[in-house]
Amino acid sequence: MPAVLRVAVPVPLPQLFDYLPPRGLRAADIAPGSRIAVPFGRGKHVGIVIENAAESEIEVSRLKPAVALLDPEPVINAELLATLQWVSKYYLHPLGEVLDTALPVGLRRIQAQPELGDLALIRTSNADAKLRADSMSARLFELLGNGAKSYPELDAVIPGWRSGAANLRKRGLVESIRIEAKRPTVRIDPPPLTAEQGTSVDAIAATFGRYEPFLLEGITGSGKTEVYLELTERILRDKGQVLVLVPEIGLTPALERRFRDRLGDRIHVLHSNLSDGERTRTWLAAARGEACVILGTRSAIFVPLPKAGLIVVDEEHDASYKQQDGLRYSARDLAQVRGKALDVPVVLGTATPSLESLANVESGRYRRLHLGSRPGAARLPEFQFIDLRGKRLTDGLSEDLIKAVRDCVARGEQALLFRNRRGFSPVLMCHACGWHAACERCDKPMTWHRGAAQMRCHHCGAQRPVPSHCPDCGNLTLEPRGVGTERMEQALAKLFPNVPVIRIDRETTRHRGGVDERLQQLQPDQPGILVGTQMLAKGHDLPNLTLVGLIGVDDGLFSVDFRASERLCQLIVQVSGRAGRALKPGKVWLQTLHPDHALLRGLLKFGYAKVAKELLEERREASFPPFAFLALLRSEAKTAAAADAFLAHSAHVAGTPEGITIVGPMAAPMPRRAGFHRSHLLLSAEDRPRLHAFLSDWIARVRQLDEARKVRWSLDIDPMDLY
Repeated sequence: MPAVLRVAVPVPLPQLFDYLPPRGLRAADIAPGSRIAVPFGRGKHVGIVIENAAESEIEVSRLKPAVALLDPEPVINAELLATLQWVSKYYLHPLGEVLDTALPVGLRRIQAQPELGDLALIRTSNADAKLRADSMSARLFELLGNGAKSYPELDAVIPGWRSGAANLRKRGLVESIRIEAKRPTVRIDPPPLTAEQGTSVDAIAATFGRYEPFLLEGITGSGKTEVYLELTERILRDKGQVLVLVPEIGLTPALERRFRDRLGDRIHVLHSNLSDGERTRTWLAAARGEACVILGTRSAIFVPLPKAGLIVVDEEHDASYKQQDGLRYSARDLAQVRGKALDVPVVLGTATPSLESLANVESGRYRRLHLGSRPGAARLPEFQFIDLRGKRLTDGLSEDLIKAVRDCVARGEQALLFRNRRGFSPVLMCHACGWHAACERCDKPMTWHRGAAQMRCHHCGAQRPVPSHCPDCGNLTLEPRGVGTERMEQALAKLFPNVPVIRIDRETTRHRGGVDERLQQLQPDQPGILVGTQMLAKGHDLPNLTLVGLIGVDDGLFSVDFRASERLCQLIVQVSGRAGRALKPGKVWLQTLHPDHALLRGLLKFGYAKVAKELLEERREASFPPFAFLALLRSEAKTAAAADAFLAHSAHVAGTPEGITIVGPMAAPMPRRAGFHRSHLLLSAEDRPRLHAFLSDWIARVRQLDEARKVRWSLDIDPMDLY
C-alpha cells in the first residue's frame, strides 16, 4: 500500500519532496492534484500531491507528516497535472513553481476553497447617503436603488464599481448577497455570416472532438470575432467549455461585451485586474465545468477545462502572450499543448500572423483559413506617406497631418494619432552643456511626465522630481526633446479647442475598465481625437473613426532585434485597421524620415502577407527562428564581472556540444537595469530535441556552480526578445 506522498512545493528546487500523510489519513486516499499543507523549513507551504509511493529514499523516521489536506477533491485534474509536468520539463522550471503559477492566488494559501455561486450587490439603506455628486459611490448607490445587481451586470454597466462598493460597505449602505444563477439566454440575434466566415466556421466545427490547429487569418475588420461567437454557440449547445485568450487586459471589456450581448451571463473573465477572490471563484467554476466560456489573458491558459470543446487565441501574433519573468511560458504555444491533450481544435486568430505560425502553415502543421474582406460596404483604408525630411514639426506633428485631422473633424468624424511613447517628453536636457536627466539605476534617459511633475524611468519604475535647473552648469532653462502621448494630447487640445481629445495609455487607464471608460467619452456620431500607444492598436471598433496618423514608427526600422521588422509591420497594419471599419472610408497617414525604405514601401504596396513571406525567407537563410531554436541564459549582478563570471563558468561546463552554437557571455542590449548589470549566453540549434536534450543535463550542472548562488539568473526557452 502507498505510504508516502510525493509533493511539489513552490520553491526554486527541481525536485519533489516526500511526506507522510496528515494524521488520520492514508496516502492511498489522497489523489494526485490535491492541495496539501506541508511544513517546509521554518514555515508552511501549499504543495500539490504528484504521486503516492510505497516507500521513500529517505528513512520513514525522518519524514514529516503533512499538516492537512485542503480539498476533498483534487483541484488540478489529470490532464492539467500532466500538462503542467510537461511545462516543467520543457521550460526547465521547478515543478512546484510551475504549479504555483498555474493556481490562482486564493488557492496558494493555506485555506479551504471559497464558496461558489453567483453574487449580487444590494442596497441596505434608502436614506439620503450624502454622497459626492457624480462619484463612483453615488452612481452605484443610485443604480442599486432599482434592485440588486449581479457582479457581471455591474461590470457591464459601471466598470470599476468595486472601489465605490468598498466605500459604501464601510458606511453600511450595501452588502453582497448570493443569488440563483440566471438561465442563460441569447440577448442579441447574430448577424448573417459572410461566405468566408461560414466556410471557416464549418471547417473548424467539423473537427470538434479532436485536436486540429487552425490559423484564422483575417484582415482587420473582417469579422473574426463573429467566427469565434458562432463556434462558441455550437460548443455550448453540446454543454462544452470554450477558452478565449486575449493578449491584454484592455481588450477584455469590449470582447466581453460582445460575448455577453450574444450569449448572456455564461461568460467568466479571468485576468490580473480582478480580485483574488474573483479569480479563484472563476478558476474553480471552470474546474467543476460550471464556467461555460472563460475569457482571459495569458495566465488563463492554465484554467482547468473538464468539458473542453474549443480554445481560441485572439491576436496570436502579440508578444504579450510570452511571460517575461518567473516561469517564462508562451500562452500561445501552450494553447496547442492543451488542445492536443484535451482533443479539441485550437484557433489562432489575427490579421498579421506571426512568422512562427506562418512557418507552421508552410510545414502543414497548421491549417490556414482566410477572411479577405470586411462585411458590408466597409473597405480597407488608403495609405499616404508624409515625408518629414526638411519639414518643421509642431510637437511631433507635421502640417500635412494637422490639416488632415482638421478636415476629418470638420466632417464630424474621428481621428486616431498613434505614438508608442508615454509621457510628455522622452528626454529632458540642458541646451547649454548637454546634460540630460538619466536614471541612475539604468543609465537610460528618464521620461518627463509633465502632468505629474515627475521624471520617470520606464524600465525600472524609478521616479524623482523634475529638476528646476541643470545640476551640471546651473542653467535654468531645460528643454524637452522628443514627443510622448502627453505632449501630443496638449498640443492637439490647443489646436482643436472645441473637439474632445482623449489620451489612452498606461497613465490614463490604470484602473479596471479604464480603456472602455475613455473610449466611451467619444460620442459615436460626433468628432473627436484619440491619442495613444499600442493599447489602441487592436480590438477596438469605432465606426466613426476614419483617420489614423502614425507618428515615430521609424525606430523599428533600425533595431538590433531580429524580430523588429516583423513587429513594426504588424503594428502598422493593426493600428491602420482601426480606420474605416463602417460605411465611411478610412485613410492612414504615416510620418517618416525614410519614405523610400524597402520595408515600408513593400508593406504599403503589397500588403502584410507578401512582406511576411520575404521576412520568413530571410529568417530561413540566416537560421533564425522559426528555423532555429533558441535558449537564453540571463545573468544579473551588482557588478558586470560577477554576471560575466557566472556565464563564463556556465559556458565552460557546457563544453562543445555537437549541433549547438553557444555565443557569449555578452552584455545585454540594455546592459544595466534597476541597478543590476546584465549579461547573456545565447544557445541555438536547428534541431529542437537535440537542444532540449542538452539543456536538461546542462542546467543541472549550472545549478551546482558556486557562481550560481552569487547572481540572479534565469533560463528563457524560446525567448521573444534578447532584453
